[in-house]
Amino acid sequence: MNLKGIFQKNKKPVKNDQPHHGENSIVTMGIDIGSITTKAVMLSDNEITASGIIFTGYNAEEAGTSLYNDLIRDSGIDPASVKAVVSTGYGRKSISFATRSITEITCHAAGAHFVNPAIRGVIDIGGQDSKAISIDADGIVLDFVMNDKCAAGTGRFLEVMARALGADLENFGQISLSSRKPAVISSTCTVFAESEVISLISKGENRENIIAGIHQSVAKRITSMTKRIKLSEPVMMTGGVAKNIGVIRALESNLRVKIIVNNDTAQINGAIGAAVLAARSR
Repeated sequence: MNLKGIFQKNKKPVKNDQPHHGENSIVTMGIDIGSITTKAVMLSDNEITASGIIFTGYNAEEAGTSLYNDLIRDSGIDPASVKAVVSTGYGRKSISFATRSITEITCHAAGAHFVNPAIRGVIDIGGQDSKAISIDADGIVLDFVMNDKCAAGTGRFLEVMARALGADLENFGQISLSSRKPAVISSTCTVFAESEVISLISKGENRENIIAGIHQSVAKRITSMTKRIKLSEPVMMTGGVAKNIGVIRALESNLRVKIIVNNDTAQINGAIGAAVLAARSR
């Protein structure tokens, strides 16, 4: 995952249908501390005015604090104007200056609803976990299921497979689209699946077929997980893996639904929801 230069002010602010209040803007911040990346979003009267992503590294609080300060500095605002900060993600308890911490399930639901109020289902695939969330017309969680005990069906799984293939993870999705016959990856365990991939390579299987098979393996894992809840349409996919068109297509085929992806907000969706909930909690 190459994050060089990814920190920036959001050039295309995302708005919902609430009015903008100008000079008396209420500014809030959402910080999502993930296992691999930390995301932050600044919200001003229901409009995203800045966002950023950096690697979390070994110190979650340092990452969150650094990104918070970067957004404040680049936005040119007085830190005192930030009225509330909500932290989320696996490292949410490490942000000592946060007004409150809220689970990523709730934040992802709120973020998806903010970006597209029509959404009723969310599939989030992050670095080390995956989740499916059913939400109502107000963006409130109705039910959810989460895989945070196994790397299968997560971004980490894809990273391991890309390394085994000597391939660039950023091109994984496009490569798989040229496959005519996806290889069969039967194991749901990352270690055993990697062995299967190595075996397929030794047998001379086409790389695009192997990658397509890897994506099918992820999709089947997520599909099996979503059967435990009622995931209504429209469905939005969020998280870093939402950048992978191969996984999206495999999921659409397995779930038999159209998956909506907002490329501008997919990876920062949890931080968006945290900022939205920060505004509500004032």
